[in-house]
Amino acid sequence: MKNSILLSICLLTFLISTAQKEAVEKIWFNAEKTSKIQIFKATDGNFYGKIIWIKEPNDKTGKPKLDFHNKEEKLRTQPIMGLTIIKKFKKASSANEFEDGTVYDPISGKTYCGTLSVNDKELKLRGFVCGFSFIGRSSIWTLAE
Repeated sequence: MKNSILLSICLLTFLISTAQKEAVEKIWFNAEKTSKIQIFKATDGNFYGKIIWIKEPNDKTGKPKLDFHNKEEKLRTQPIMGLTIIKKFKKASSANEFEDGTVYDPISGKTYCGTLSVNDKELKLRGFVCGFSFIGRSSIWTLAE
């Protein structure tokens, strides 16, 4: 009896740890291939993406580039490397589509609402002014792995 319970617990733990990841949970090059963004599922069940590589991570003085365009003054001293720029995306009813999240652009310091859709080795990011989905732009990211 003890062995069968232990075996069941081990099997369940194995199944949970090897659960199928969503197609978006990978490392992506941005459209310009100047940075890599790792998208992951957080404990809240939503999807986030953080910058894990930058082609030119340092400024002209050799110091890490900072988020100096951020609208919040207290956040302007944080490095762009490691910055979470994709936040709170939820799985949509369609396969490989994600919605209701936000995208932060460290170049402009602006945050946009957005959608994500994955097609094999491409991720289509649509960012738009929140509440006005017709005012925005799309960007194609490519698989970096």
